[in-house]
Amino acid sequence: MKKILFLLFAICLCADLVAQSEKPFTIPEVSGWTAAEGVFASTGRIVCPKKDKAAQQVAHRLTLDARLLLGLAFEVVSGKERPGDVVIRTEDMRSLGDEGYQLRIGERAEIVAPTETGLYWGTRTLLQMMEQTAGHTVPCGLLTDRPQYAHRGFLIDCGRKYIPMDYLKQLVRIMGYYKMNVLQVHLNDNGFKQYFGNDWQLTQSAFRLECDTYPGLTARDGSYTKQEFRELFALAAACGVEIIPEIDVPAHSLAFTHYRPSLASKQYGSDHLDLGSAEVYSFLDNLFKEYLEGENPVFVGPRVCIGTDEYSNANQEVVEQFRAFTDHYIRLVEHYGKTAVVWGALTHTKGQTPVKADGVVMNCWYNGFAKPSDMKALGYKLVSIPDGDVYIVPAAGYYYDYLNSERLYNNWTPAHIGNEVFAEGDSAILGGMFAVWNDHPGNGISVKDIHHRVMPALQTLAAKCWSGGEVSIPYAVWNTQRLQLSEAPGVNELGRVRTAGVPAAEDCRKVLYMPVLNPNDSTPLCEIGWDYTVQFTVSVKPEEKGTILFQSPNATFYLSDPIDGKLGFARDGYLETFNYRLPADRQVCLTIHGTPDKVVLSVDGNKVEELTRETLFVADDAHRYRVVGNTQRGQNNDNLDGEQIWYPQVYSQGSKMYHVRTLVFPLQRAGQFKSTITEFSVLNYLP
Repeated sequence: MKKILFLLFAICLCADLVAQSEKPFTIPEVSGWTAAEGVFASTGRIVCPKKDKAAQQVAHRLTLDARLLLGLAFEVVSGKERPGDVVIRTEDMRSLGDEGYQLRIGERAEIVAPTETGLYWGTRTLLQMMEQTAGHTVPCGLLTDRPQYAHRGFLIDCGRKYIPMDYLKQLVRIMGYYKMNVLQVHLNDNGFKQYFGNDWQLTQSAFRLECDTYPGLTARDGSYTKQEFRELFALAAACGVEIIPEIDVPAHSLAFTHYRPSLASKQYGSDHLDLGSAEVYSFLDNLFKEYLEGENPVFVGPRVCIGTDEYSNANQEVVEQFRAFTDHYIRLVEHYGKTAVVWGALTHTKGQTPVKADGVVMNCWYNGFAKPSDMKALGYKLVSIPDGDVYIVPAAGYYYDYLNSERLYNNWTPAHIGNEVFAEGDSAILGGMFAVWNDHPGNGISVKDIHHRVMPALQTLAAKCWSGGEVSIPYAVWNTQRLQLSEAPGVNELGRVRTAGVPAAEDCRKVLYMPVLNPNDSTPLCEIGWDYTVQFTVSVKPEEKGTILFQSPNATFYLSDPIDGKLGFARDGYLETFNYRLPADRQVCLTIHGTPDKVVLSVDGNKVEELTRETLFVADDAHRYRVVGNTQRGQNNDNLDGEQIWYPQVYSQGSKMYHVRTLVFPLQRAGQFKSTITEFSVLNYLP
């Protein structure tokens, strides 16, 4: 018996030692870890030298994030260090590069790095480690970390779908938490004319930035002020993220030719600028100047993307014009002290006209447009963004709806660009990116739908761009453990409601219960994300059209929608309704199930309708909207009292698209209703 007990004790001890020696789980995975005995528990002090400005900046950010993420109250002090302190300071450790750091965990947790960026990344690692234990303790050991690739990015298409500034700000917080350091904001683009009756005049287009040089150019269905954009740069910089603004020319330029038709090419379509026109150069020179000039430019960061992709190569004359155009805007951006970023279709447009390569960054997405090995030979620095691996086009039926994270995690690194594979660490490869392209304006996709696709992709690319081919955790384990991490301190775009210490896969419980829901009641939850069940009993009284059950900043759920008086919801400017009206003077039990694919309504236990992805045909602008009330507004406000609602309708039978009808359920504030609502419950799963 004693031998059995001793054996069990030995097994437990060995298991404990193995657990301590294992590399702590973080995204991205840390590059070096040496375990030591014991655990560190913070006493709430952050110590850093008064004269160390970088450390002071990072320490104060850590106090805010620790409160938001962990509910811990840290204070920043200087002076003698004590056990339980978090210590932050810069050290001359040039071998770690611009982004590397060490985390030395013993009696104290010391974050040391040669740069502010390295210190900041060290705090992200510490926070991720702390949030995974109930007592916020972390194992002792020495952690040394630095990235394989300097460019770890994401591109979001705001031209075809307006992405609210509030979401962009949340996005940079998330990116910073996962050490993703580049957000490319695609500011203009247009839909495809086949979805708009093959008529360029009816085809959607947008330029999303406030513009004084050309009044009326800025999109009316959602845009950013110059000051908002400057503030985004500032917030991003505090999160370790660089914003690369993109003005996409000379193709994808319908917003500019809608504004001034004389800019359009007569040969290649209105989304192409006329490269033989001096007016085009004058127009764009002044446009770029507005955002690049002066002591307080709108484009604050070091790099600006000028587009230069997918222009026609129908004849050599236009090829040479395209090359001259590309060279001109590279040099124009450089004139204002910025580095130019191009898509640079120089394989597609081979010619004699020289195009500057030295000091220019090229996003390599399709090797038929720009063959990476040839571009390297010319001297370009390359960013790997291969369309066949990392392009998300939501609900389009091509590219990826969700990235294949398992294949990327196991097989891809930024050294893989299409069918060309470079050596890991090749100095020509700056790093990698993934992209969300909103190709189909009017397809019902919400920001929440986009975000649900972004999160697993972002975590995967964060792992692969930081570690390259050096990831060591099996994908199945990694994919389970990644769900235990928050999106970022204070960020919950997915609407997850979690129980501390309960695995995400098992966290199936009632998260909210209200015996009686009164008008104007608020709840501790802003919203509930997929997969959820909301159930309640309604003793019905006649409700006016537009009667709200619940709303949040992102969505509104109606007991009686503003148009037809049906049960329904609105988000992102879309109104979706069930074919169901509350029956007068009756009591009914309503159940709403929400998933990433559909919203299901059941009444008294019987399914009434599923709002799923549907095939539809897109309307022209004259018929796409109905106006409710007396005012109109953009799609960035979900209060539907007097607003413009998007209704895709039949326009061209030859151009179908998929219309998405989903809902992250709003729970922030109840509306003004006359009915009696009882037994209101929210479950974090589908029963």
